[in-house]
Amino acid sequence: MKIQGIIAVSLLLAGAAVAQAAEITVLSTQATELSHRDLIPQFEKATGNTVKIVYTGTLDVKKRIAAGEAFDVLIMAGTDLDGFLADGTLAPGSRVDLAKSGVGVGVKAGAPKPDISTTEAFKKSLLAAKSIGYSTGPSGNYVIGLFDRLGIADQVKPKLKQTPTGVFVGTITANGDVDFGIQQVSEMSQFPGVDYVGPLPADIQRMTVFSSGIAAKAREPVAAKALIKYVTSPEAAATYKKRGMEPG
Repeated sequence: MKIQGIIAVSLLLAGAAVAQAAEITVLSTQATELSHRDLIPQFEKATGNTVKIVYTGTLDVKKRIAAGEAFDVLIMAGTDLDGFLADGTLAPGSRVDLAKSGVGVGVKAGAPKPDISTTEAFKKSLLAAKSIGYSTGPSGNYVIGLFDRLGIADQVKPKLKQTPTGVFVGTITANGDVDFGIQQVSEMSQFPGVDYVGPLPADIQRMTVFSSGIAAKAREPVAAKALIKYVTSPEAAATYKKRGMEPG
């Protein structure tokens, strides 16, 4: 972010700043991780607050919340986050959409890239693959249903390898455990050791909105709102785009 942008957002947040620096605790799934690793240090510098953030898988986030783990901000797929609004874990009306991501395909660096230019080509490439990696998160849930709709669920089932919660599909793609990896574009497109093939064809693409919410029992609600304001600022939009997401 340009220095002018940092100054502008600092001024924007000045009205929300607390007299004493706050520590904001965040539970977050991993789709926004790269973007927020860029943005959060800038927020800390601009405000004097600090952010303690755990990036993990959707299932682990749910497990932590069920176990009573305290946090100020929750970031995850909007459809999952809505459940925590409904049960009172999050403050009413606190949902803010941050960015969205489609589903993409990657292969081990240097490996031949499969043809996924059309739905039929994608289907043939899946059938030709020796092994297919997918996640426990939103993209994984989506592609399992997609395989069924494409009529290839039985054929690809023996090839499937699902990563544990919190483990990127890029990990098992880069190390050669699978030769065809499928996950959110933001997680797959810039993973070390992976060559990004591209997004799913438009007619079978699924965009997932990732959202934030503030805990009903947040210890730092004012600072939490300032953080969310920062990561949804116009300056932050360029960071999301750089990391394979669309802001908003």
